[in-house]
Amino acid sequence: MKRSVVVVGGGASGLTAAVWAARSGAAVTVLEHMDRVGKKILSTGNGRCNLTNLYMTNECFRCGQPEFPMKVIEGFDVDATLSFFKGLGILPKDRQGYVYPNSDQAASVLDVLRSETAHRNVNVVCGCRIQQIKKKKDGFELVTSEGIYRADALILATGSKAAPVTGSDGSGYELAAGLGHRIIKPLPALVQLRCEGKLFKQLAGVRADVELCLLADGKPVARDKGELQLTDYGISGIPTFQISRFAAVSLDRKKKVSVVIDFLPSMSYEETMDYLRKRVKQMNYKKCEELLTGVLNKKLASALMKQSGISGESKVSSVSEEQVKNLTDQIKKFTVKVTSTNPFENAQICCGGVDTKEIDVKTMESKLVKGLYIAGELLDVDGICGGYNLQFAWSSGALAGIHAAKGMNKV
Repeated sequence: MKRSVVVVGGGASGLTAAVWAARSGAAVTVLEHMDRVGKKILSTGNGRCNLTNLYMTNECFRCGQPEFPMKVIEGFDVDATLSFFKGLGILPKDRQGYVYPNSDQAASVLDVLRSETAHRNVNVVCGCRIQQIKKKKDGFELVTSEGIYRADALILATGSKAAPVTGSDGSGYELAAGLGHRIIKPLPALVQLRCEGKLFKQLAGVRADVELCLLADGKPVARDKGELQLTDYGISGIPTFQISRFAAVSLDRKKKVSVVIDFLPSMSYEETMDYLRKRVKQMNYKKCEELLTGVLNKKLASALMKQSGISGESKVSSVSEEQVKNLTDQIKKFTVKVTSTNPFENAQICCGGVDTKEIDVKTMESKLVKGLYIAGELLDVDGICGGYNLQFAWSSGALAGIHAAKGMNKV
């Protein structure tokens, strides 16, 4: 008789786990509480699905055990992932290390995963809510809205609390905790930051290449560069997302959080001041509203000059040395107070989750409950933007599926 494996959650890690468990000879059932599997996959990479990244190091992930994510990925690496998807029919496309399906459609990725689960006779049950999980001597019993399911091995791949409209409602944390696992408080990550200040409504829609420095109680805790998007409530864009998990943790710890924005990261502070001095001399016959034309966005330039005490209607020749310094400060050290992150509804992922100290890094099996495997976003692992969270999902899902079906035919 085939070994039975139940996978709770039909997202990236859950579907991958199901495929590999079935390929390894197990009889597999996927229990998904949404009306269809893989909804979150459809939203990844702005609908294009950034499958993985050719640049993969420890620094690309955050975890209570810093070495854990890359050790998992080493067990099912980028090459194995690309081979897997090529075998399913996806032609990968490399965009400076960022890998997408050549179709540029996330739906393609979901389609091939669904096709493979059907080909492997995986039983997919949608609209199924888990009411209770009982650990039995010979496996697990799951009491659900659709009946009782029994399994020799159980894989929890329910996702986190991020983007609950796609199915990640945090229910997996309760299931894992009910089986004895410690949950590190989940917080929004890869998310926008809400900031204090009246300028944001004026600057909404402005984009600029910047460097951000996140401060917690005045101490730097994270930095990133890239295109910033100013919104009517604060800041967004990839560099904001990259530092947001540190903001979320610091705010949760009741620290004072702020972001220092450098609007001209290509120049040092001194170079910027010298450059502004030269512009003042060269443009002394113009109005100040033209002083930063061609340097910064017009709305942004106007706001920064006003903050520096410079009137746009006055002549550039009237700008004092002190005002040049003030303007340099505004350009290089524009500081905003962070009041909160946007909620889970806006977050791409979460930081926090099941403590990885309780998980076998080679198999994804629980060290506390034999036969229980945990994969994907449910774990205390979060990656930066660029395909890293999906790579962890593919890797942890594949390892969980293979090892949950241990004793079956080898892959």
